Amino acid sequence: MAGVGPLTQDWEPVVIRKKAPTAAAKKDEKAVNAARRSGAEIETVKKSNAGSNRAASSSTTLNTRKLDEETENLHHDRVPTELKKAIMQARLDKKLTQAQLAQMINEKPQVIQEYESGKAIPNQQIISKLERALGTKLRGKK
Repeated sequence: MAGVGPLTQDWEPVVIRKKAPTAAAKKDEKAVNAARRSGAEIETVKKSNAGSNRAASSSTTLNTRKLDEETENLHHDRVPTELKKAIMQARLDKKLTQAQLAQMINEKPQVIQEYESGKAIPNQQIISKLERALGTKLRGKK
């Protein structure tokens, strides 16, 4: 194709422009100072919770009043005294230590200790394991 007519370029000029500044860029300190120097109007709005460490939606007065009006004492159930004594008596009748009994029911020795001291929160699965291991009925002795 060389030598066939004059060489011309049909390229269109490409213009690359910067994007218009975003809302965040308009608010940065540099842009605000430039606008002040040029004499443009600047609108300043003070946020209601600016400079405070509180969430905007926290209404502590409502929650505080509800807590003050609350009179119910909430706590977990503990092992009843009858159950504590029944576990301890059955374990001693079988001449088992707390650790041995715990191993028999695949629990930690601390679990048996908590049940016998009354600090544990009753769990029906553990109580049924204890009943099987000790061969006695622990529930229903009320």
